[in-house]
Amino acid sequence: MTSDAGLWVIASLMVIAALVIGLFWFVWLREEHDQEWLPAGYVDHESPFLWTDIPLAMLLITAAVLLVLEEPLGERLALVAAGMLAFLGILDTAYFWRTGMFAKEKDGLANLGVVGGVLLLSGILLVRFL
Repeated sequence: MTSDAGLWVIASLMVIAALVIGLFWFVWLREEHDQEWLPAGYVDHESPFLWTDIPLAMLLITAAVLLVLEEPLGERLALVAAGMLAFLGILDTAYFWRTGMFAKEKDGLANLGVVGGVLLLSGILLVRFL
């Protein structure tokens, strides 16, 4: 098991991200999404991401465990997760920008936090493991 404190922090961030992804979908699937300011097709746009976020969350947890166990595969899986996070973060940024969902009255701060957190974790993983 690693004694590298930085690696423990990164692994913890990965597990936290996986849990937040799970919590997001737990809440999102139970909401109505009937706010009048939501863009047309919002539910149709967002709902398929469940199927990318599930393997991403599993990958984040698996990579985190392997990292703290000092298994070389952990670094490679962390880089795969970084790529997935970057793709999803950039895609959400483009969608939120295009549909005006960064506006304060459209939960803009929360939307900014989501894409900011996703892109930040991607960057951390890329810098650490490339």
